[in-house]
Amino acid sequence: MELINALGRRKAAIARIYVKEGKGEITINKRGLLNYFPEARLQYIVNQPLIVTEKLGTFDINVNLCGGGIKGQAEALRLAIARALVKFDEENKSVLRKNGFLTRDAREVERKKPGQKKARKKFQFSKR
Repeated sequence: MELINALGRRKAAIARIYVKEGKGEITINKRGLLNYFPEARLQYIVNQPLIVTEKLGTFDINVNLCGGGIKGQAEALRLAIARALVKFDEENKSVLRKNGFLTRDAREVERKKPGQKKARKKFQFSKR
């Protein structure tokens, strides 16, 4: 089997992954999954597409992650894994689409405007 690559984004995080058949090892920036994401809920987010398609433990995944926070990185990685599974086998698409793993969450941080405290918050108004 050849090497499959995919891309996932969430907020400011970008995940570039390379997938091949193997023992189920996930390497993120030359570190293991348990080392990079010590929280169980983040590990679960990353493994969700593999669990739903019942492919957990069948692919070796090498990941380059950059930008954003840990939650955004985990969700970017989830999207990338889902896209790679669709490239591997088109039958996975309906299951992943039904669970919402193929939809890119486009919400981004709104920029701060000049003359305001934050993006929408204004300075306190003083009448006198």
